[in-house]
Amino acid sequence: MEYRTERDSMGEVRVPADRYWGAQTQRSLQNFEIGTEKIPREVIRAFAVLKKAAAIANNRLGKLDEERLGYISQVCDEILEGKLEGHFPLAVWQTGSGTQSNMNVNEVIANRGNLLAGKKLLHPNDHVNMSQSSNDTFPTAMHIAAVLEVRERLLPELDRLTDRFRQLEKDNEGIVKSGRTHLQDATPIRFSQEISGWRGMLEKSRGMILASLSGLEELALGGTAVGTGLNAPKGFDQAAAAEVSAITGAEFRTAENKFHALTSKDAIVFAHGALKALAADLMKIANDVRWLASGPRCGLGEITIPENEPGSSIMPGKVNPTQCESVTMVAVQVMGNDSAIGFAASQGNFQLNVFMPVIIYNFLQSVSLLADSMRSFELHCVRGIRANRKKMDENLRRSLMLVTALAPYIGYDRAAVTAKKAYQEDISLKEACVALGFLDEETFDQVFHPEQMA
Repeated sequence: MEYRTERDSMGEVRVPADRYWGAQTQRSLQNFEIGTEKIPREVIRAFAVLKKAAAIANNRLGKLDEERLGYISQVCDEILEGKLEGHFPLAVWQTGSGTQSNMNVNEVIANRGNLLAGKKLLHPNDHVNMSQSSNDTFPTAMHIAAVLEVRERLLPELDRLTDRFRQLEKDNEGIVKSGRTHLQDATPIRFSQEISGWRGMLEKSRGMILASLSGLEELALGGTAVGTGLNAPKGFDQAAAAEVSAITGAEFRTAENKFHALTSKDAIVFAHGALKALAADLMKIANDVRWLASGPRCGLGEITIPENEPGSSIMPGKVNPTQCESVTMVAVQVMGNDSAIGFAASQGNFQLNVFMPVIIYNFLQSVSLLADSMRSFELHCVRGIRANRKKMDENLRRSLMLVTALAPYIGYDRAAVTAKKAYQEDISLKEACVALGFLDEETFDQVFHPEQMA
């Protein structure tokens, strides 16, 4: 491998000749050979957005000339287009402020820009990082990446799954089945009503996620090192936030209190809490589906789901609810990520949180996993759910909790005696009620209509 020599305030460093990063990136590579987790590409792209926005703001405020603005913007566009993917190699497990990743982006933009210009035009600190600090750029990149990934990746998959359940409701109108509480028989419910509960969970989760984005739309950019805005010109924060909005199409604004924006990660904790709520709902839905599909002969068997692959290496013909299992594993991971994010956000001291890389890594992983699992669940499971009407009706007729319909006529206590007799003697509710003398057969038939109980 060929190398070139780069310099920073600590001296000279050898850098691979085919890479645009500089000395500080190389030092981080050498000092943090930890794990396989890299700073997510979504964060790098968010950095490209904010670096371009900062350059435009600096230009409009008279601090950066047109030529340098042009090359910074050109390289940022290349990053956004995915053309420089191999130039951002740093680990999540680096400095807690994300300083080296900020400098990684600064160095790549400067070196690539100088190559395009054919001269030494850009300095990573003096020009690309103008009016900025790692302490305000990294939290800004976190918020940009979080908002864009939620809006562009998560919400479309959530909406697609919600729409599928809405269609499933319509397809199953009029089917009455036994309800269940505490894993025990309960009063009847329409299958469409049960599905509406699943749909409602997703709609409520969507509302909570959208509400949580407001805090993430506030940007720390302009706070510089400790929140005072040192070395940033007046109006830079507002101008930069406006440019971020223009580039992304989202509605970002500058944080009113930069001291809060640099040191607190409460907005991302709150937003991930909404993701955890979605994970909890998906866990519940997936568990319901696999319970209802259990069997095929010794379980509930009230629905069938697609048979996607063989389920056993020893039991021929066995098929398992693998999509449900995948969803529930994702939910567990998201809940674990929530604990890590919450604990990390409680750390740091004075004017800075120094757990930011692990926070955004876990947040973006949750978004990615939830989006992918919902897409897979909808495609390979939910769209293939079919009601087993025969089994539903059979279970409904055998449910002892249909006795609830008799309570207004014979009273709660007598209804309980009827249910117990029917269960103990393995006879129908009608046979038990008539044998006990609570109602005659004709009256029982007049008042007992399970399909109307839903």
